[in-house]
Amino acid sequence: MLARPDTHGKTRQQQAGVVLIIALIVLVAMTLAGIALVRSMDTTNIIAGNLAFRQAAVMEGDAGTEAAVAWLEANNGNTLWTNSLANGYAANRVDPNSGESWDAFWLRVLQPNPPSLPIANLTCSGQACTLPTDTTTGNTVSYAIQRMCADPAGGDPLVPGSLCAATPAVSAGRCRTAGCIDLLVNTQVYYRITSRIVGPRNTVSYTQSVVAL
Repeated sequence: MLARPDTHGKTRQQQAGVVLIIALIVLVAMTLAGIALVRSMDTTNIIAGNLAFRQAAVMEGDAGTEAAVAWLEANNGNTLWTNSLANGYAANRVDPNSGESWDAFWLRVLQPNPPSLPIANLTCSGQACTLPTDTTTGNTVSYAIQRMCADPAGGDPLVPGSLCAATPAVSAGRCRTAGCIDLLVNTQVYYRITSRIVGPRNTVSYTQSVVAL
C-alpha cells in the first residue's frame, strides 16, 4: 500500500511563513507609529513652551506702559509739544507702511540699532527706550511714545488744525435747561505707547496702549 503524502505538514509550513511576514509588517508599522507619536509629543511640548514664553512676554509689556506713563505724567505740558526722542517720545504719530510688520517698522524707524542684550540700565536709542533686562524671566522691554497728532511740526495740540486726537472739551455756560449740571472738563490729548518685548528662544511680542493726558 502506497503511503499518502503529508500535505498537512507542507500547508502548516507555508502558513508559518506567511504569519512571519505579516508579523514583521505589523512590527514595522507599529515602530513607525511609535516614532511618529514621540515626534508629535516633542513638537507639542516645543509649541506649548513657545506659547508660554510668548504669554509671559506679553504680560511683561505692562512694564513698558507703566514707564512710559510715568514719563508722560512727569513731563505733561509744553514739553510734550515737541519731540524728545532721547526719552523715547515723538510729538507726532508714525505708522508702518502698508504690508510692513510692526517688527520691521520698529527696527527700521523706532529703534534701528537696539542695544545688545541683556542690559542693566535704562538705555534710549533712536525713538525708543529699553528697560533693564528682567533677570528672572530673561525678558527685555522697550517702549516708544507717540502723540496721536498727524502734523510732524508738533506744537500746541489744542489749536485748530493741529490734527491731534483729543477728547472733546466741555466748558462752562452750556447748560440751558433746568436741572442741568454744567461740567468742567479739560481737553485731553491721546498718546500711543508701543512696547516691544524680547525674550528667551528669540521670542518677540508687542503690546499697544492708548492713554489720555
